[in-house]
Amino acid sequence: MAGRQITRRTMLRGLGVSMALPWMESLSAYGKESKSSGANDQAPVRMAILFAGCGFHRHEWWAKGEGASMELGKVLHPLNDFREKLTFIRGLYNAEALKGNIHSSQTGNLLSGAPLAAGGTIQSGTSVDQVVAQKIGHRTKLPSLVLGCEKANPSVHKNYSMLYSSHISWSSPTTPTPLEVYPALAFDQLFKDSAQQGDRSVLDAVLQDAQGFRRKISRTDQQKLDEYLNSVREVETRLERAGKRGELQGWRPTLTKPDKPRPKDGYPQDIVEHMRLMSDILVLAFQTDTTRVCTLKLNNDHGTLRFPHLGVDYMIHHLLSHNDTDDWLKVNQFFLEQMAYIARRLDGIQEGERTALDNSMIMLCSSMLTGHHDATQLPVVMLGGAGGQIKGGQNVNYLENSDRQMCRLYLSMMNKMGIKLDRFGDATERLAEI
Repeated sequence: MAGRQITRRTMLRGLGVSMALPWMESLSAYGKESKSSGANDQAPVRMAILFAGCGFHRHEWWAKGEGASMELGKVLHPLNDFREKLTFIRGLYNAEALKGNIHSSQTGNLLSGAPLAAGGTIQSGTSVDQVVAQKIGHRTKLPSLVLGCEKANPSVHKNYSMLYSSHISWSSPTTPTPLEVYPALAFDQLFKDSAQQGDRSVLDAVLQDAQGFRRKISRTDQQKLDEYLNSVREVETRLERAGKRGELQGWRPTLTKPDKPRPKDGYPQDIVEHMRLMSDILVLAFQTDTTRVCTLKLNNDHGTLRFPHLGVDYMIHHLLSHNDTDDWLKVNQFFLEQMAYIARRLDGIQEGERTALDNSMIMLCSSMLTGHHDATQLPVVMLGGAGGQIKGGQNVNYLENSDRQMCRLYLSMMNKMGIKLDRFGDATERLAEI
């Protein structure tokens, strides 16, 4: 392999399929990108934003201390293993979100800080993830990946469109980014070049190319390639099984026609498997550099998910949020478990001296602190080091700061992605700690 270089565009190929490769030590995976792109032989920085609607338990969202000894409230207990790679941020808010004081008006500008139009009209702002995608998305197969676990609601609630509470990613002030809620279709975005390739396995399609490529890389990278291919196979297998059991909304997207009746509208039949598959797809997207920007909306603000696996099937998510019960805490922890799962998967992927988690920044937030519509401060927790640019183990409080715009955080995050803006939303300065 001496002297051989590949770019991020080098892929394993088969009929109708292209599979990007993970970062490997024996290959200069990013060496041929132009100097102006900011690329080098190091793995790239990735950004993921997770969203959970309706806030969290008011008494259990907190952090005390710093570093390995940081103490976390019960909502955040699933993140205990990552305290040294965690940044807890208190006190940030969106001033524009306080004007309507309902779910839609607090969510529609969460990632932009833009004023919202009322009266059922759609007018928001381009979200931070899509600003990044528009700037650097040409470097990857997909500019961004926009995933969700609950369908959008197009109705109007108290003079605001519910599209605001159904979308956190906006491609323009009037256009929510298309939201993919079907895991099989999201998987196809990563690997399939044509929607008409039938049910042939992605791995089966590239197997011959993979065998030839494997002989040309180091033994360490052969193991990494095998682990990666196994993870793709495992997601494929789970998608197939879930589809046969009818546990995921929708149908197999690669068939010429549905192989079972379309299920009724509503929440996914198996929310546990649905969220886990979407989390795995996010990890695969980052691992292969198929995209460097992803949003995962775990549910809608004002959403209708139920949680029978937790023994909490008597009330929808939105109504549960109105009272700080033990059941509400269970649901909160379930959402944080998704973040912990993604972090654990990324932290298990070695990319030179760092892990994929070290090279990423994963933010989880909501549009209100609690289910009582308190948006005077927003819940924010981050994991990952953005390629060594973010110090872990931090517990920062901006509540007494006069300049505590949420958009300051977005300016900082964009800066870590190589995008330097003088202004975003209502902010003109980055957060010094991030």
